[in-house]
Amino acid sequence: MSETTTVHTVHPTAAGTPVARRRLLRLAGVAATVVVTLAVWAVGALAGADYVLRDPTGAVVIDAWTTAVVTLVVSLLGWAGLAVLERLTRHAARIWTGLAAVVVTASMVPIFLIVATPATQVALFFVHLAVAVLVPALLQARRR
Repeated sequence: MSETTTVHTVHPTAAGTPVARRRLLRLAGVAATVVVTLAVWAVGALAGADYVLRDPTGAVVIDAWTTAVVTLVVSLLGWAGLAVLERLTRHAARIWTGLAAVVVTASMVPIFLIVATPATQVALFFVHLAVAVLVPALLQARRR
């Protein structure tokens, strides 16, 4: 009589695997970044920021929708960049963190060069700061 052994294979992206768990954490990180950024935007609006940027040709209003979409796009681009680096190098987290620091620093400079109320400038600074803090922290969820 022969024994029959059943072998179950697990697809690499099946729920519960480290890859799937990391993807879910990163997706949650992107969503949390959008939510927190909108909360910071709303606090700025309540504190008196009008989110109007003026230039010689007119004015641009940065509303909640624009804030959410830009945050979502930047977060997803950050995730994509990190994923590419993880495939190319063992030092992906260090390289990505350095690149993220450069990008966020560069994004802060124009805030104080635009023509806007001081309240709008401060509010935009904190919106950018929220993204700067959350995206790296949430996208780089460590494997355990």
